[in-house]
Order: sequence, then structure tokens, then C-alpha cells
Amino acid sequence: MSGRPADGHRPVLLGVRHHGPGSARAVRAALERCAPAAVLIEGPPEADALVPLAARDGMRPPVALLAHVEDDPGRAAFWPLAEFSPEWVALRWALEHDVPVRFIDLPAAHSLAMTQDDGTPGEETPREETPDGAAPGPADVRVDPIRALAETAGYDDPERWWEDVIEHRGAGGTTTGGAHTETDPLAPFTALAEAMAALREAYGDGGHHHDPLREAHMRLRLRAARKEFGDDVAVVCGAWHVPALAHRTTVAADRQLLKGLPKAKVAMTWVPWTHQRLSRHSGYGAGIASPGWYGHLFSAPDRPVERWLTKVAGVLREEDYAVSSAHVIEAVRLAEGLATVRGRPLAGLTELDDAIRAVMGDGTDAPSSLIHDRLVVGEVLGQVPDDAPAVPLQRDLTRSQRTLRLKPEALERERELDLRKDTDAARSRLLHRLRLLGIPWGEPAHSRGSTGTFRETWRLRWEPELAVRVAEAGIWGTTVHAAATAKATTEAIGATSLAEVTALAEHCLLAELPDALPVVMRALADRAALDTDVGHLAQALPALVRSVRYGDVRGTDATALRDVATGLAERVFVGLPPACLGLDADGAADLRGHLDATHRAVALLAQEENPPQPPAGPHTAHRTGPAARPADLRTRWATVLRSLSERDTVPGLLRGRATRLLLDEGALADGGAERLMGLALSPGTAPTDAAGWIEGFLGGGDSGDGGMLLVHDARLLALLDGWLTGVPDTAFTDVLPLLRRTFAAYEAGVRRTLGELVRRGPTTTAAGPAHPADTDAPGFGPGLDRDRAAAVLPTLRLLLGLGQHGFDDLTEVAS
Repeated sequence: MSGRPADGHRPVLLGVRHHGPGSARAVRAALERCAPAAVLIEGPPEADALVPLAARDGMRPPVALLAHVEDDPGRAAFWPLAEFSPEWVALRWALEHDVPVRFIDLPAAHSLAMTQDDGTPGEETPREETPDGAAPGPADVRVDPIRALAETAGYDDPERWWEDVIEHRGAGGTTTGGAHTETDPLAPFTALAEAMAALREAYGDGGHHHDPLREAHMRLRLRAARKEFGDDVAVVCGAWHVPALAHRTTVAADRQLLKGLPKAKVAMTWVPWTHQRLSRHSGYGAGIASPGWYGHLFSAPDRPVERWLTKVAGVLREEDYAVSSAHVIEAVRLAEGLATVRGRPLAGLTELDDAIRAVMGDGTDAPSSLIHDRLVVGEVLGQVPDDAPAVPLQRDLTRSQRTLRLKPEALERERELDLRKDTDAARSRLLHRLRLLGIPWGEPAHSRGSTGTFRETWRLRWEPELAVRVAEAGIWGTTVHAAATAKATTEAIGATSLAEVTALAEHCLLAELPDALPVVMRALADRAALDTDVGHLAQALPALVRSVRYGDVRGTDATALRDVATGLAERVFVGLPPACLGLDADGAADLRGHLDATHRAVALLAQEENPPQPPAGPHTAHRTGPAARPADLRTRWATVLRSLSERDTVPGLLRGRATRLLLDEGALADGGAERLMGLALSPGTAPTDAAGWIEGFLGGGDSGDGGMLLVHDARLLALLDGWLTGVPDTAFTDVLPLLRRTFAAYEAGVRRTLGELVRRGPTTTAAGPAHPADTDAPGFGPGLDRDRAAAVLPTLRLLLGLGQHGFDDLTEVAS
């Protein structure tokens, strides 16, 4: 039963809805009234030893109990608790009154052993769909008691019914606003227990397939507690379980149900949680749509609507919305009026949102979106005491976070690091090491303020699941540095592709792992020597060259990397021309990307002839002297490009691209580009191959805008225009998609200018085609075109405020 009878010889069963502020207030009032000798809470018994930590000053909800299998940390489960969770309220009440606490749910050792191989938790991850928070699994067809009760009361929205009956009316003798309405704090639990009993009788148990096991274990723990403390105990559990706990069964029957359950060795601790995670329905979320609003309902001593709208006004003012006290007063009146019209005891989020939109947002949704993120959900990140159990790697990470002043936050923050400063360099190393360990606390971002190699920009956001990632990474070592070194070494030995090893070398330099780098370099040399695929070599070269530059920027010795990169570039030079023969369109497109990547890598690697000086700092001494530097990489690369541009058997896309790269590098003699373009667009060339050449030469990439090249070089434009007008009708439909793809990438202004130039048509001089601007073509003559100039006079008068007759003649404009 849910209430203690007059003789006081039965336990008090307090059925609750997880994360419900009304249930939390009712639990506190009931415990104050009953003053039990012990408090039993639905939760894993392994957490009994962690109960005292909940009373520490360093503990601030939302937090969660984390259990994971010791030899498989990825198999884990969380039990989130917020300040408005009934279990948290019961736990804190017991600690404040020096009353023993016991968790009575099925042990995590069994529940985690019974989860799927992918580590997905079962009922240990509370949801908000049912009063006890257990979400239906894939094979479950579970009764939703809240929905059933709401429909019985004539509501089509179960959440709205629950708010009206429990959250807004209050429990335990007071409404949310503080008015006294009930005298018996146990009355709500009695009514809810009777309702759950009727539902279970009508629909059967209708629960998760693990529920009978959980309830059997709860009954056994309840019997043990009554034997230890007497009958004067209180149980806080999901309301759905109350009839099962009140049901009389034998000890032998319950033990028989639990016989033979699989078991795993688990570790348990407290971890910080966030409101964002509480609001999610998937993963480890709790499915609470509005944790910030629930927290407000629980903590507001009176007048919750007025207090909430005052918070809203404060947030909007911070964002420069013009919100006054009058707005708050009118919003309160509107919200209360809507609640009255809709028959609600108190304005809920729906009424408040309508009032905010109408009064403070001028009918727009922009303020509502802001308020949802800032207040309805909230940006709260919990905190746990320093002495909470944790794997050694977590402790080392915590120490590093404090030393480097990198505080974990629930809200995404952008942080720019200057690698010339010791503290920022250490922060960068930590974040890169964590990424290598699979702990993505920070993600690299594009820097808006600087493109220098001494700066890095990171987006930082701490998610509760990262605690599991840290536990998983604990198998590699007890410190972040040792763990990252061990993982990098292992991955280098087991890597199967050249790209994997080059990426790993880049990570090792970014994370500054000198002990792992020799192993990675040996693996890199081995893979590079064995790999004969030019595509693989070209794909690996850019990452390797970046690693050389990172070594210089960070003051580490990258001599070995530079030697390997130079050797890799030379192998690409030798293997690229044969690899370009006999390719289809897709193969040519892939190799074009490798061509661009190699060009960029060679340009960077050639700069190592005069490398930038490393920043002054403690790591400068690690350099061992001048390294081997490539002497004539650009010259040899230009020879390769020239060979590709002049070979007829190479696809037109690659010949055009090689020509463009040579032109941008200034490696073509005067008229060289026109000569190659003339050959590519000659009548003997297939139209589709010629169109491919144009795409390679004038297409996108990192070489610049090909459209501007045509704007400023009339000869190239004339060649292109002449070829295009001569394309046979039968071939035009084949080349049109290639041309559209090329010219569609140009800016609208460039396309418009090209069209105008083609419309006017270039003229021919003794030296060849000339740009229209160099001739006497209409609009480009040396004198003044009075008709065109007169067209700007009305606009000029308007800008200068001279009226209709400010200028009577163009001579006045010139003067």
C-alpha cells in the first residue's frame, strides 16, 4: 500500500514519476510527515557506497550514477538525477536527517550483463513516457499509464494532464504558488497507487520484459530492510512498481526468478550531467522536454509565472530586446487569462510561450527559440566532488583541465589558441591527445581572425557521454600522455594503409608524442616503400607535408618526416604520368583531385628551403640541426606537369588542369597557354575531350577563378569562343553539361562580364585577337560616350541633392 496505516507497521510506498517536480515536492512532504527509519530508492545497489558523496559541497545536480563493465567500459548505463528528481530529494532528505539509504533496483552487474552486445542500456536509462521512467524496448508493447489516465480524464495530451493534476496543483499540502490545499501528504500517493493497481489489473503487467526481475529484487531488498530497520521504512520508486511491491509473494519465488542471471564486474561513480542531455529522448537522455522549466517549478517558492517571465525578460534584455516591466506585467496577465480560458489551474509552458510571442516578441518566434535554449532547457552542467571514484585517466584529465584553466562546459564555446604561448600550446596538445583517444571534447574549427600557422581555433563542449569515452580510453594508460602514446603506437603497428599512417603521424606531431613518433615513422616508411598506387601516395602526401610544417611551428624535430615526404613526392613524380593514361571520366576526375593536392603539397614542401623560425619556448631545444630540404622540387614538378599538358593520350581534363597549374606558377613561356589551348581546341580534337580540357583549365580548385582569367586575356577568350561556335550540332549536347558545370561556378558578375565581352566580340589586330577595351568598339572608345554618360545624371543629381536641373550639361559634371 502507499500510505502508512494507523498501526504504523507497514512500509510507506511512495510511487513517483521520475524527474517530476510535483512528485519531488510530494516526496519531501511525505518524508517529513512519516520520518522513516530508512529510505529505500529505486536504483542500483552498487551505488550504496556512493551515497555520502551526495551531501558534499562539491556535489551539484544535475548528476548521474554511471556504471560500466570494468573489462568493457563501453558497456555502460546512467541514472540521471536533477534537483527536481524525487530520488534526489529523498536522498538528500535522508542525508540531512542522518537516515540510512539503500538502493533496491536490480544490480547493475546483472542489468549490464543482460544488455545487447553494443552496450545499449536497457531500463537503466530513465525516460519520461511512463511514471517509472522505463522506456519500452524494441520488442516491448508497454502500457503507458500516464496516457491511459489522461484519456480517462478526457485529455488528449498526457503531459498536459500530468501538469494540471500534479505539477501545477502541487502536492504534499501546497499548490505551486504556496496556497494550502491538502492536509494529508500521503493522499496523492494513495490515489496514484490505486490508479496503477487498476491499470495493471486491466492491462496486465504490460511492462518491460525485465520488470518482473527488477520487482522481485526490490521485494527482496525491501524484506531485508524491514528485517534490519523494522517496518518503519519508506520506498521511493516508479509508481508503476508500487502494486508489485505491495503484492504478497514468497522469498523462494522471488529468488527463483533471479536464479541464474548473468553477471558482470562493474564499477560505479558519480558524473556531471547536463540539462541538454536530460531533454533528449535518445541515447542516455531522460526525455524531459523542459528541464529548466521543471527546475523553476520545483525551486520557485511562490508566484512561479511572474518569476519565470521576469527571467525571460532578463534574458531578452541581454540580447538587446526592448523589454520593459510593462511587458512582463502584460505577459503575466495574458498567460493567466489563457490558462483560465483553457481550464488550467496554472499557466503552463504553452500559455507562457504564447504570451512571450505576443507581448515580448511582437508576434515572432525568435524570442521563443532563444528562451527555449536558455531557460526551458537550460545550459546547466552539474558538478561532482573531487574524491568521487574515477579511473586514473579521468583524474589526470581533471588535473590537466584545472592546470590549463580549461573548464568543461555544457554550452559550446569557441576558443582561439596562440601556439607561441606555453599555456595555449599545452591546451592544444591536450585537445589533440584527447581526439586521438576518441574523446572529442574539442573539435578543430576554421579561424575567422587569423590564417597563421601559429593559431588554432577549437569548439569545446562537454557531453556526459565523454565520461564513458574516458573510461574506455583508460585501458591505454593512466595519464592522457601515456594513453595517447600507447594507442598511437598500437595503431601504427596495426595500420594497413599508407593514408592511415600519415594521418597518425600528423596526430602525433599535433599531440606532441615523441615516444610514439619513431614507431609511426618506421611504419610510414614501410608502407610507403610497399605501396605502388600513385593515388594512395598522392593522397598521403598532403597530410605528411602538413606534419612537416606542424613540426616547425611547434618546435619539434621533423627531419625524418621531411625526408619521407620528399621521397614520397619523388615517387609521385615518377608514377603520375603513366597513371594518367587510359582513364575514363571518373578516373580522370579522381586523379585531378590528386593532382591539385600534390601541387599544394609540393608548394608547401618547397618552402622548407627557408622554413619559418619556431617560436621561442621550452621545445625549441628539441631541434637537432638543419634537416635535409628539397632543393628543386618545384622544378621537377613543373617538368611533370609539362609532360602531362603535352601528351595527347592524357585525358583532356588532366591536360587542362596541368596547363592551368603551370600558368599559375609562371612556368609557361609567353603564348604557351594560348598554344596549348589552341591545340586542345583544334578541329581534330573530340569535342568532349576539348570540353574536358576547358573544365580542367578554367574550372574551380585552388588555382583561382578561371572566369577572371578569360576576362583579362582576350586571346584565350577568343580561342574559346571560336571553338564553341564551331562545335557540331550533334556533339553540342554532349559538351553542354561540362561547360555548364565549369561556368556555373563563376560569380554572377564574372558571367555577366564574359557575356558582354562575347556579345561585342573581340577584334583582330596584327598581333592577334585583342580585348575590346583596346579597340574602338562601341562602349570602349577612347573618347567620351555622351549618351551613356547622360544616363547617370538623374542618379548623380539625387545623390548630391541638386534637384532636377543641378547639371545642365556634361561639361559641368566633368568640371
